[in-house]
Amino acid sequence: MSTASNTLPTSMRFIDIEQPGAPEVMRVAECALPELKPDEVLIKVAAAGINRADLNQREGSYPPPPDASPIMGLEAAGTLVALGKNVTTHKIGDRVCVLTHGGAYAEYVAAPAVLCLPIPQGFTMVEAASLPEAAMTVWSNLFMSAKLQRGDTVLIHGGTSGIGTCAIQFALAHGCKVIATAGSESKCAAIRELGADLAINYRHSDFVEEALKFTQKRGVDVVLDIVGGEYTARNIRTLAMDGRITQVSWQQGSKVTLDLVELSRRRGWLTGAFLRPRPIDQKQQIVDELKQHIWPLYSDGTLHPIVDKVYPYTQVIQAHKDMANSQHIGKLVLSFE
Repeated sequence: MSTASNTLPTSMRFIDIEQPGAPEVMRVAECALPELKPDEVLIKVAAAGINRADLNQREGSYPPPPDASPIMGLEAAGTLVALGKNVTTHKIGDRVCVLTHGGAYAEYVAAPAVLCLPIPQGFTMVEAASLPEAAMTVWSNLFMSAKLQRGDTVLIHGGTSGIGTCAIQFALAHGCKVIATAGSESKCAAIRELGADLAINYRHSDFVEEALKFTQKRGVDVVLDIVGGEYTARNIRTLAMDGRITQVSWQQGSKVTLDLVELSRRRGWLTGAFLRPRPIDQKQQIVDELKQHIWPLYSDGTLHPIVDKVYPYTQVIQAHKDMANSQHIGKLVLSFE
């Protein structure tokens, strides 16, 4: 292993969970630095993105896989301070952002070198920390799985979430028409500012009727859904022929009742995939495609991160409360600087 110096600390601060429960169960604690595997890098964390999976892990409903760090946090940005013995693609001092297998709520995190993405030109560490989880989720679901193509119409639920703001931008940049939903007029205004063709306030309007009206009853080619529950059957009713639904979360519940005739007569399909348990080679493929198709658009200003608020890591309790309240637009980020 090569390191930035021979004086790396032997311990680090991190956000610990005393027991599953409300945000107040979190506290700042100390532990040893993570052990570095031959194909991993050690990152001094400057910032870590906050995701709903973190809230679920804190509550005890989403335990980390056996091979993952027990520490919360799925994405981080920072500086490389040590390299595993097999790592030749990076050097000490590189500024990267990365999808982690856990452990990002800490001063240091180990991650596979092949999943490290360069920080786009001009981006701060905070902005970079907001990218990996949403970008990889959106690209793998919308483009790799649901085969979103230029000219397609896509319906994006939760348009002001981290996933939603990312998906809107990716779809528009690839020549698609975008419909997005949100729960307030101010959030719909934010969706329109991002360039969406139609923003639907789901509290005041039926998104099925509005989507069919917008498409002149043809329907949408792809639905990106984070809601689940009763939305699933309604999503099917919005589909065009050969339409696709890709499920990335289920905030209203994962158990649904479907009329398969509705899906079949549209030649439609419904799919979904967890990102975290995927093998490294699949995650690397997503990273490689992002480098090719998306990262240049961040560097030239076509795409930009949407960060609502940054919290010192000592304010993680408030950050989780704000995430649960869903009043933010874009990402919430913890700062370790």
